[in-house]
Amino acid sequence: MKVKCIAGFASITKDPAASASLYQKALGLPLEAMDDYRFMDNFPGAHHFGVWPLSMAAQSCYGQDEWPESVPEPTATIEFELEDAAAVEAAVQEMKENGQAFIHEARTEPWGQTVARFMSPEGVLVGLSYAPWLHVERS
Repeated sequence: MKVKCIAGFASITKDPAASASLYQKALGLPLEAMDDYRFMDNFPGAHHFGVWPLSMAAQSCYGQDEWPESVPEPTATIEFELEDAAAVEAAVQEMKENGQAFIHEARTEPWGQTVARFMSPEGVLVGLSYAPWLHVERS
């Protein structure tokens, strides 16, 4: 077997209206509707897939090895790549003005990625990201 790409990712939600509002209105994704299912085909490809230990996610989000008991543990993460670090900061401000709470605002990680993270209504850890290595033209 040879896996070629991530064929799809979907969050699973108990509150489709809240999730649709986040992804369509706040993030501006052009999702289509089929009953309560929202989707978009031909989304540009994923550049990364991983199995991230919760302790590492806690360290990245909170600077500690344990996920806080007051925050539901995420079972997935998705990051939306933006055009540059300034776009991440601008997106955070825009979303905060519309009531979105963030686990942490835009910051640059030791590996060079600028990222801000929040929890979606369905408990997915969502990142707004700028990873410079994804923007290097390859010949």
